[in-house]
Amino acid sequence: MKKFSKQKPLSSSGAFWIYGLHAVHAALENPKRRCNQLIYLSDEIYRSIEIILGKRTLTCHKVDKAEFQKIFPGDAVHQGIALQIFPLEHVPLEKILQNDAPDITIATLDQITDPQNLGAIARSAAAFGIQALIMPDRHTPCETSAIFYKSASGALEHILLIYVVNLAHTLEQLRHAGFWNLGFDERGEKKLTGSDLTGRINLVLGSEGEGLRRLTRERCDLLIQLPTTKKFSTLNVSNAATVAFYEACRQRKDNTP
Repeated sequence: MKKFSKQKPLSSSGAFWIYGLHAVHAALENPKRRCNQLIYLSDEIYRSIEIILGKRTLTCHKVDKAEFQKIFPGDAVHQGIALQIFPLEHVPLEKILQNDAPDITIATLDQITDPQNLGAIARSAAAFGIQALIMPDRHTPCETSAIFYKSASGALEHILLIYVVNLAHTLEQLRHAGFWNLGFDERGEKKLTGSDLTGRINLVLGSEGEGLRRLTRERCDLLIQLPTTKKFSTLNVSNAATVAFYEACRQRKDNTP
């Protein structure tokens, strides 16, 4: 094992591994992210991140494939690099409730259980300026999921993740804070293309199979449907989120003086 050590790794208590070039790069570039140690397969991979590593005090190990297989499942697309990191500080819901910006878009995700879908949603959220993802603290992949990080491709360093206990109560709090809760449902009474997504907007999306739960649906101010064809009206939730986030971004930009 070849070792490039600037300091001994910290206690790994509470730390977890992420993998993939984009996820690792983004974590290393985030000054708020505490990183513990890095492993890689080749000198070429190490050189590709050497400049970023110059900003860090970090232990780096060159390892073989067997070492990666001990940490990750055999089908993990790790791209020959992995980083052990610590979770970011917990973000309370109050951070959003107390934000009095007149034009802000967030999203609430109702029990989306697939970490790849959740990662894809986070990636679209970061690309289209969604400032936070609000999720229940149960039946949702936790922020320490390596698959979640890999699928998000670095986006988790750019958006807020807020986990809440009671989603229905959270939607009520958001309404009182001036947010318009817009739920996405294929039986929605209004089309996305005819909906106003400017101002203080919360886009609410349901799980892959069941969609929005009853209490979540009842807390929405308006149900919106995507303008899909009648022959095939269903979309994967991450694709639906991308369409919704794009439209919200487009309307914000069109509304900017």
